Amino acid sequence: MPSNEGARCVLITGGTDGLGKAAALLLAERGYRVFAAGRSAQKRAQLDVLARERRMPLESLEMDVCDDASVARAVQTVLAKAGAIDVLINNAGVGYMATVEDVRLEDLRQQFETNLFGVVRVTQAVLPHMRERRRGRILMISSVAGLVTPPTYGTYSSSKHALEGLSNALRLEVHPFGIPVVLIEPGYIITNFQHTAADLAQPYLDKIKSGPYARIYAGAWAGAKKGRAASRTTPEDCARVMLRAIEAPRPRVRYGVTPLAKLVALGKRFLTDRALDAFLRRKYGVPDRME
Repeated sequence: MPSNEGARCVLITGGTDGLGKAAALLLAERGYRVFAAGRSAQKRAQLDVLARERRMPLESLEMDVCDDASVARAVQTVLAKAGAIDVLINNAGVGYMATVEDVRLEDLRQQFETNLFGVVRVTQAVLPHMRERRRGRILMISSVAGLVTPPTYGTYSSSKHALEGLSNALRLEVHPFGIPVVLIEPGYIITNFQHTAADLAQPYLDKIKSGPYARIYAGAWAGAKKGRAASRTTPEDCARVMLRAIEAPRPRVRYGVTPLAKLVALGKRFLTDRALDAFLRRKYGVPDRME
């Protein structure tokens, strides 16, 4: 594995919490020099304390993926300190959950600003340096929601579908420069993502409780809660998948992380759209007709 001196450098967006933090800790333990980027000063400070206590080659970095200047400043800081970025993990993301009729356009715009435009912003800042060196690797943290779309997930899922499409193009474009692009597709994993999604849903509470789609919301949230309760996959499990994707000489295009993600990928291959819709209606309690 890489030694501390001259170790391969990894930049992780959204690296101070959830899946990103788990990856940052695992990679630093394995000897990679890790820069974990995030917006929260408190979370960055906590991670820095942990890194010092464990004497790991890990430091936090201020970055808002929605801000051009913040991204440029953070990438230049990493390059000044490490000389190169060998691995970029585009992990930062949020989730707005609402029906298509209910979703506020400002929330839809913010969803894409973080989950898609933020990815492009960071990738464009890092890629020229990788391309010039003819080496590097980019991991895109997608989701099972990038493969199928449950009810109320239209906003979040469409951003992940867009990320999948973007990654498919990028993978072909940077192939001649020796830069693999890998999609990581987790299913339900318990992190602070769910608490943040619940906070972002607060403006929709009246509609969720008593609007025309109240039954849709109830079924969707119950289905998601059941899925999370049944999941045994941890952020650390996901981090180990990322590690495999980084270290594989010829990484796969996609890595499903949870049993659900692997099942959905299989279902996409063999089920018709009508059959998949029927499965999702049953899973999320979508009635045939509203009473």
